[in-house]
Amino acid sequence: MSADLSPHQHRAERLRELLQRFRVENHLVDATGGQRHELESSLLHRQQAAELERRLHGIHIADLAELMESLPTDDRALVWQYLPDARRGEVLLELSDAVRDNLIGSTGQDELLSALSALDTDDLACLGDSLPAGILQAALDSRASDEQRWVQASLSYEENRVGHWMNSDMVMVRHHEALDTVQRHLQARGELPAHTDKLPVVDQRGSLCGVLFLQDILLNPPDARVSEVMKTTVVSFKPEDNVDDAARAFERYDLVSAPVINVRGKLVGRLTVDAVMDYVREAAETDALNIAGVVESEDLFAGIWASARNRWLWLSINLVSAFFISRIVGAFEGTIAQLVALASLMPIVASVAGNTGNQTTALVIRSLAMDQINAGNMRHLFRKEISISVLNGIVWGAVVALFAYIFYRNVELSGVLMLAMVLTFTVAALFGVSAPLLLNRMGRDPAMGSSVILTGFTDALGFLIFLSLASFLLV
Repeated sequence: MSADLSPHQHRAERLRELLQRFRVENHLVDATGGQRHELESSLLHRQQAAELERRLHGIHIADLAELMESLPTDDRALVWQYLPDARRGEVLLELSDAVRDNLIGSTGQDELLSALSALDTDDLACLGDSLPAGILQAALDSRASDEQRWVQASLSYEENRVGHWMNSDMVMVRHHEALDTVQRHLQARGELPAHTDKLPVVDQRGSLCGVLFLQDILLNPPDARVSEVMKTTVVSFKPEDNVDDAARAFERYDLVSAPVINVRGKLVGRLTVDAVMDYVREAAETDALNIAGVVESEDLFAGIWASARNRWLWLSINLVSAFFISRIVGAFEGTIAQLVALASLMPIVASVAGNTGNQTTALVIRSLAMDQINAGNMRHLFRKEISISVLNGIVWGAVVALFAYIFYRNVELSGVLMLAMVLTFTVAALFGVSAPLLLNRMGRDPAMGSSVILTGFTDALGFLIFLSLASFLLV
């Protein structure tokens, strides 16, 4: 293994070499033609499928999905073609939305249904939003009626709600049972659902009344009742709760799983740490793209036209703000012509102020995500950020003014530059706080476009402040 390649990169490189060999072999067989072509092609495909399966055997599904995402679309399609149905469905669960949608769209209905048949009900519900309605219904037709109802109920919730991410695979116990009865029941199952650290306890009506930790089953007398040893202080959620709130609770209380109850207190499902982590990862990826002005998840190897179109919205907004800024600068052409040094100093004001605004925006977006900002502390937040920006404006404005004096030997110009930086820093802080708060108040993702809005306003007002001060005080 090359010293500068990670294990994942090494596997990807080996897989690319294998797929390249497959393409050469297929090309040679197609070139021969003749009556035996179909037989030779079928035999070659079986050999290639067996070799690819051997190469991929033992690779964890999550690693396999990551490997496929790093392959160009042609190579990815070839791997997908040779993957057995039992692994196809599991891989779909781990892929990013863009890659998953691409593979689903390029797979025939019968093949897709075969892959989905290997998934359990909860996994099928996770894929429901990505599947065409006809495919989903066809997959549900072969399921029991209670499984169909579960999938439909899960898909009725929005993606940011607990009900969308909860699962039905859980073991519940009655509060009046003895621990030895519970233990025999668990032994009879043979296998516990993943991420089972505790069992929800229900009464005769199915209402949640506590949780029984697995260690309590082992450390207490077998004849003790569940009601005697269960914990009655339970962190639970409702299907309508926001997953962001649930994720914070999982982190705060170090949860592995938590029961989900309806408004009447009846147990309806279970939320597990793996589902929460999947949501957090997807949300983080979406925020990272939104900050950069990419509207939705984008496949790294997607078509050029689709990828370009995905970036148009905020680029168009950026272009409008750029034209607006150019008009501001154009209005001061006479001032700039009389004092050419202004042209070289303007970018410094906008660039440094934009950076301080981005720092403020990042802090506010993080605080909104953690639900730390409310009406009671908002005024304090504005006051603090403006104070920081004024202090930074004075300190770094003095540094820039000193360098400007060294280059241009103009005390008045240096003073105007320092004052402009203090004012522009203040404007950047105001928009750095206001932009994400305003987007959040409008029900939009505060990460989406905050930096674009901030940059446009900071640049425009920064140039306006600097050139206006120069016009009044220097020319």
